[in-house]
Amino acid sequence: MKQEFIGLEAEVTASSHQGYVSLKGRVVDETKNTIVIVHDGKEKVVPKPGNEFLFTYGNEKIAVNGSEIQHRPEDRIKKTR
Repeated sequence: MKQEFIGLEAEVTASSHQGYVSLKGRVVDETKNTIVIVHDGKEKVVPKPGNEFLFTYGNEKIAVNGSEIQHRPEDRIKKTR
């Protein structure tokens, strides 16, 4: 996944912390190590490592291991050029 995650729908499908499992909503921010998801009107900061995400991009659902996207968003996007 070498694109912007902000604005996409996301769901945590697996996690080493049970409090994150089934957390879903719209991505509103991203850092090198975290994704911020709005869930039930509240912003939840979810660490990338140790979690698996399911992103909805158009009509596609894309499963991503958080450790694989543990980069600064701007660096990941630059790699697509």
